[in-house]
Parts: sequence; C-alpha cells; structure tokens
Amino acid sequence: MPKPRTFQIKSYGCQMNVYDGERMAELLEAEGLAAAGATGEADLVVLNTCHIRERAAEKVYSEIGRLRREDGSRPMIAVAGCVAQAEGAEIPRRAPSVDIVVGPQAYHRLPQLVGEAAEGRPALDTDMPLLSKFGALPKRRRQGPSGFLTVQEGCDKFCTYCVVPYTRGAEVSRPWAAVMDEARALVDAGAKEITLLGQNVNAWEGEDEKGVAQGLDGLIRALDRLPGLARIRYTTSHPNDMRDGLIRAHAEVETLMPFLHLPVQSGSDRVLKAMNRSHSAESYLRVIARVRAARPDIAISGDFIVGFPGETEAEFEDTLKIIAAVNYAQAYSFKYSARPGTPAAAMEGQVSPQVQDERLQRLQALLNTQQHAFNRASVGRRTAILLERDGRRPGQRIGKSPWLQSVHVETEAPIGSLVEVDLVDGGPNSLRGVLVAAMERAA
Repeated sequence: MPKPRTFQIKSYGCQMNVYDGERMAELLEAEGLAAAGATGEADLVVLNTCHIRERAAEKVYSEIGRLRREDGSRPMIAVAGCVAQAEGAEIPRRAPSVDIVVGPQAYHRLPQLVGEAAEGRPALDTDMPLLSKFGALPKRRRQGPSGFLTVQEGCDKFCTYCVVPYTRGAEVSRPWAAVMDEARALVDAGAKEITLLGQNVNAWEGEDEKGVAQGLDGLIRALDRLPGLARIRYTTSHPNDMRDGLIRAHAEVETLMPFLHLPVQSGSDRVLKAMNRSHSAESYLRVIARVRAARPDIAISGDFIVGFPGETEAEFEDTLKIIAAVNYAQAYSFKYSARPGTPAAAMEGQVSPQVQDERLQRLQALLNTQQHAFNRASVGRRTAILLERDGRRPGQRIGKSPWLQSVHVETEAPIGSLVEVDLVDGGPNSLRGVLVAAMERAA
C-alpha cells in the first residue's frame, strides 16, 4: 500500500478523545500529510474509538466495513483509542482490512506505524509505557477559541462497571512545566478558553517551578495569570477528589467558570458500594453544598447509570431523589451495559432491558425538566459569551455562557470574540442573547 498523503480522523466519545484526535492530526501534519475533506477522499482514516458505550467494539467493526469505496478500494485504516487498547490483535484478525492498531498511550508512534503499514509490515502498538507520550507530540500550532488540554490520564478508582483503568492505565499527572508550556502554546494559537481534561482531573498533583507541591487548584491559579486566557474549565472530576483548595478556587479565581461536572452515578448507597464508587449519596451532597457555598451561581452537571445489576425500583427512586435534591443544569445518563472483563459484568441480578428503558425515560424526563428550568432561570442575566461558531442564519453566532450553555446571538463580531449579551429567552437546549457590547479581557 502506498504511503498516504491525506488523512481523516474520526473521534468518538469523551473530550479526551477529541484532544487525542487533535494531537494525532498534528502528528500527521508534521509528517507532511494533509487533512482530507471527507472520509472517501482520505488515503488514511483513523478511527479514534471509545470503549465506554454498549457494543462499542461491534460498532467499530461496522464502521470499518463502511470505509470500503464504491470501486472496491479502501483507505489505509487505523483503529486508535480505547477499543484498540482493549481488542489489540483481535482487530486485524476479525477485520483484515485494518492496517494499524494503536492504543491511547502509544499514539505518538502513529507516523512510524503508518510507515510500517505502507511497507506491508504489522503495525500494532498497545503498550502503556511509564514514560509520557506527551514529550513526543509536536507543539500546538492552531486552535479555535476554546481548547482542550489533557493534564491527567488513567484511573485508580476501579469502579466495577468501568474499563478505563484497563484501557488508559493507572492515574498519571502531567508535569507542571509541560502543562504550562502547552497552555501558553494554546493561547498563542488563539485559545481564549482552556478546558483541563482527565479521567479524574481533580486528582492532578505535581510540583510547581519552585518545587512546591500543588493540586489542581494551584495549577488553575497559575493558568489564571496567563495573559490572554479568559476562561478555565475542568472535567471530569471524582467526588472524593474535590479538595478544599479547589472549592476555594471557585470562589476566588475569576477565570474559573461557574460550572462543575461531578458524576454521582446513583443515589443508592448499596448500588454505589456495588459500583465501588467509594462515596455515599450523603457525602456527595455535602460536596455539592460546599461548592455552592463557595460559588452560589455554579451550574452542576452529573452522570447517571440506570439498571445497574441488582438495582431495585426503590434504589432507582433514590437516584431520582438525589437528582431532585441537587437540581442539575446538565447531565448525562445511560443504561448500564456490561463491559467484558469488568466485575459488574459477572454480577447477579442483571436488570432487563425493558426495565432499564423505562427507568432511563423517567430519569431523563426529570433531568430535561431541570435543564430547561435552569435555562429559563438564566433569562434576565447580563453575561459574557465566547463566540465559537456560526449559527444557521446569516449574521448569527453561537457562543458559550460561563455556565456552558449555548447562546445564539445576532452579531458581526468575529468567532473567538467575547461579547456581552442580555439573555432574553431560554429553551430546553439553548438560549437567545441580545448583544450589549463587544468586550475583550485585557492582556
């Protein structure tokens, strides 16, 4: 197979996969490859996969089959990400058209693997080395108004339903200097907002340039001092790692946006223990109360799993109670699906799909009601939004509020501008704003 000249990367799943996809694109561009306009035009297609959702591997194999062109030819195919890590050599055995398999801790070797595949050699790397891949990645060169920055990878929590510890490895924090350098590069490339990423991002720890031990709050305070950086966010957090310093940062750091994604998964203590979540419903609510005391206008987001093995109707109703108590601005909710090799997959009392469906509908109805109410309650606020893309209508832009809401506004201000708006209408999924004045944070 000839060495490819163009590529396309298709990323699925979490924000960290989006970040990884961007970095893989930069790696390939550094080798002289150009991004293609569509999959059918690309010489190389990288499927950057997620292993969290139900039947994740089967969906990847279906996507591989769709890459064959009408004339019978196909691009060079690489499977990257967590499915690649979990399936390994099984992928090319089941799908011989796959040329490259590379795990999430080895994608810095993607250009070398492309060369090996072009020469007809097996190209598989699912190693999880102790040395960080990040040092092998090129400097960030282009960026939109909002950028992702991975600061922590892996997980030591071992929730019984989750494959992340097996596909991403143990918790590792990127060094302070490396994070700060990449943040500066993102700002230099045009980012006004940076979202810090990690499987358990609030578990990040390291030493600053003076050798002083720091947690995520110290890193946020240092980023706050970067000229040109107007907004800081972070995701995803674990309730047990919401330390006092981080909570204080929500009250004291102006650039830290009033939004917190803090998964609880269930409102039942028995289910939480079976999940190995290592927190209770009460301890979770105490964390939420402390965060809201520090930043009363904060928007809370969460994750929920319904139909976990053994979940009773009463235990499901406990989840509805914790949702009512917290009053979420946003949330993600899913039916439990067994991930091969995880302890929960072998548990007794697997809940029927019909019961899962019914519970999920009830739970999502409550969450949707809360989200719509949060948006309606925002009407009347005057706030800044960061313009990120064009809207559907001429002259319309879409930006994000501090509370991570999508806001439509009529303005000629360029993408990447911070503009002040009055929020005048709130729907289930977005709001409408009326322009007050363009504003830029002083450098």
